[in-house]
Amino acid sequence: MLKRIWGEATGLLDQSRRIRWLDLLLLLGIGGFFFGVFSLMNSAATYHEPLAKPDPLDLGFPSLLKCTFFSLARGVFAYFISLGFTLVYGYWAAKDLIAQKVLIPLLDILQSLPVLSFMPGLLLGLVTLFPNSNIGVELACILMIFTGQAWNMTFSFYQSVRSVPVEMREVATVYRMSWWQRFRWVELPYSGMGLVWNSMMSMAGGWFFLTVCESFDLKDHPFRLPGIGAYMGQAKDDKDWTAMICAIVAMTLMIIVLDQLVWRPIIVWAQKFRVEEGGAQEAMHSWFLSILLRSRLLRWLGDQAQKVSMMVGSGAATELPAIPAAPRRLPKWVAYLSLVPFVALLIALVGGAWFLIVLILGVTGPEWLELCGLGGLTLVRVLLATGLATLWTVPAGLAIGLSPRLSRIFQPIVQVVASFPTPMLFPLIVLGLGINLNWGSIVLMLFGTQWYILFNVIAGAMAIPADLKEAARSYNITGWQRFWVLYVPAIFPYLVTGWITATGGAWNLSIVAEYISLNDQELVADGLGAKINQMTTASNLAVLAAASLVMSTMVVLFNRLVWRRLYHLADTRFSVNR
Repeated sequence: MLKRIWGEATGLLDQSRRIRWLDLLLLLGIGGFFFGVFSLMNSAATYHEPLAKPDPLDLGFPSLLKCTFFSLARGVFAYFISLGFTLVYGYWAAKDLIAQKVLIPLLDILQSLPVLSFMPGLLLGLVTLFPNSNIGVELACILMIFTGQAWNMTFSFYQSVRSVPVEMREVATVYRMSWWQRFRWVELPYSGMGLVWNSMMSMAGGWFFLTVCESFDLKDHPFRLPGIGAYMGQAKDDKDWTAMICAIVAMTLMIIVLDQLVWRPIIVWAQKFRVEEGGAQEAMHSWFLSILLRSRLLRWLGDQAQKVSMMVGSGAATELPAIPAAPRRLPKWVAYLSLVPFVALLIALVGGAWFLIVLILGVTGPEWLELCGLGGLTLVRVLLATGLATLWTVPAGLAIGLSPRLSRIFQPIVQVVASFPTPMLFPLIVLGLGINLNWGSIVLMLFGTQWYILFNVIAGAMAIPADLKEAARSYNITGWQRFWVLYVPAIFPYLVTGWITATGGAWNLSIVAEYISLNDQELVADGLGAKINQMTTASNLAVLAAASLVMSTMVVLFNRLVWRRLYHLADTRFSVNR
């Protein structure tokens, strides 16, 4: 008996020690991350003349480690800005039917605007605000990474909030939930799976444009920031293949570590938000999440977050509240107050439109016709890239999303491949093989846009209720019949979201796909992206603004005539929740 008691006590003591060591490691990791962030901020705030010619980047191993971490910090900063933008903008567009008529077309325009379209004005404005440091350049870089992350997350969240099942809305109505309770218990959990996978895609999109954001030229003046993108650009200019390979390895390891320590645990945790009415579902696992669940520190932080949430929710408990005697009505001034940001947005849009009109007054009629023709050629490439991507991403996404085993194997692989900045190596491949860029640009667009579709299809497949799959097996629905009867309706809303964000990404990618310059060699495809790239280099702001306006107009028209109708079809017919 004494031996058994002693063994149990020793086991508890060992477990307590392991937990303490785990909390210590977590504190060290958090402290190390914030120390690196402060180092980045200190480096940006150090006195420096932003318009001075930057020194060549050191290609040594210590410099590679610093550059990798700085790029990671910029990506994380940009992601949190994107997440906040997604929750506010997507929720606003889904709930306010009046503002929705402006917000969704505006989102179409924002996602179609190439980075180079607004980079000159953004960069020069921020450099003017911070003339004696790199803070302005750093902020411009983070905001440019943000533009590669936010749009697909916002579209996904907006679509999920609009497609919450009727029975879940009825429960919220019966219990007379406040807007915060609806958001916290119904809308945010229901959108969780799509938001998680689109967050992964957003980080990948940010890495994809890393070389453009951290290393760029403006009117023959080079801007460089210490980061893995600038490191790879410097290695390419120096033709240092060893440094290029080391940069590729460093980025690959960074993505794998992020996948195992961040995204895989979040995906496993998000499984509890699946919409299930019964049926068995194979469980997913994460070794790091299992470790984190034993942390006292994280448990304490979770309790504090719960208390803050309860304060925001006016004392809401963690369980469904008792049905109140009468619904709580919001004061009328709250409804009027919600018009303030909408009116401010309209004023900003009118002011921006006025400055745009003044800027493009000098563009001639033949130049407008040329831009429209070039836009038509780029549109053909965008649609070809999206169609080719759909052919393989739908079956691959279904296979990965329906199988936890395949998800565990291919998730980190897809993350690495999707995150790799293909524009870095594409010039070497095209120039080396002598590929005609009018066709080769489609391949680069395909490399950058196929992941938007794949990640959304995976999210849709993982969200299919297990009882529907069991019903299909019970009725012996197999093969193509199961594909068209079950899988297509289930993933169709996610697929439309993937198509919208993929085409928006393809338009954005056209700026690097249709114009390639390497070692005084230039390849130019006939397209609007190449024109925008050339006008940015030449600082011809009038034609640059006109080209961006043509691109945005084409995107909005196509979204209105095609994608918006498919969204309506997904809401009314091809949805398992209707």
